Amino acid sequence: MYAVVAERSVPDAPLEGLRTGPWPEPERPEGWAVVSVRAAALNHHDLWTLRGVALVPGQLPVVLGSDAAGVDEDGNEVIVYPVIGDPLAGGGDETLDPGSQFLSVEQPGTLAERVAVPRRCLIPKPPELSFAEAACLPGAWLTAYRMLFEKSGAEPGSTVLVQGASGGVGTALVSLGHAAGYRVWAVSRSADKRRRLAELGAEVVVAPGERLPHKADAVLDTVGEATWPHSLKALRRGGRLVVSGATSGGSPAADLGRIFANQLSVVGTTMGTAAQLARLASFCVRTGVRPVIDRVLPLARAGQGLAAIESGEVFGKVVCLV
Repeated sequence: MYAVVAERSVPDAPLEGLRTGPWPEPERPEGWAVVSVRAAALNHHDLWTLRGVALVPGQLPVVLGSDAAGVDEDGNEVIVYPVIGDPLAGGGDETLDPGSQFLSVEQPGTLAERVAVPRRCLIPKPPELSFAEAACLPGAWLTAYRMLFEKSGAEPGSTVLVQGASGGVGTALVSLGHAAGYRVWAVSRSADKRRRLAELGAEVVVAPGERLPHKADAVLDTVGEATWPHSLKALRRGGRLVVSGATSGGSPAADLGRIFANQLSVVGTTMGTAAQLARLASFCVRTGVRPVIDRVLPLARAGQGLAAIESGEVFGKVVCLV
């Protein structure tokens, strides 16, 4: 089969470690299913793998990709949940299972013609969602769903500030928050992207460092080091900062004085549960909200999509059709 593979890590030129072409068919243990991939979304995580960040021993070479939608062996249209774990071992959350594995990390990923996963990782794809739209949900949109609805502590009507709002998680947060009745504020460096965020439903859209109307109840941040000082300053007393990424670096000055003096909470999160993915798909159907897709490319041009993500020129998600 054809696949997009991280063959080696090149920290300063990640795409040099990318290889596309023939790859062995996925193995299928007992209780697993093989999905014919129709669409797969790209993520910053793919670039981190190519850079050699947080690799597990023996990971490379590996098929990239963690998000996909396709058709299983019985002809069912499905969304692939990318966490292979036991919910019971994680207290009801597969991502907290100490033995959990992730597609494109310990297991081959979704940027291929076929991918194998446990049957419990198959979520029915609603017919109202295209394969490209459904492929955006397991990573960025599931992460945003849990950040906003579970981790933020903010109820509809509350003010939430989204840092790095033009990316996949950011556009998901703006879209989901607007649909659910939150007051969504967004930060973006680009004037054109700020205009588009307002069209998505952001009530206030500002450039980095620009003064906000007032303090936010929660800040939702995937950027990390570059936005950390602003995220803390933007919170009201008792507010909460939810972090799900660190695209600009992971070691900011903590500013502990501000955190304890203002009784702020800092909460980390990664993805979500399979049950939350099913509810997210239902939420999209019921509200009419759809993932923002910057561009759709054939699988053979996945490298071009990753280059666009690396340069920061995308608004929303990049999806590859198989």
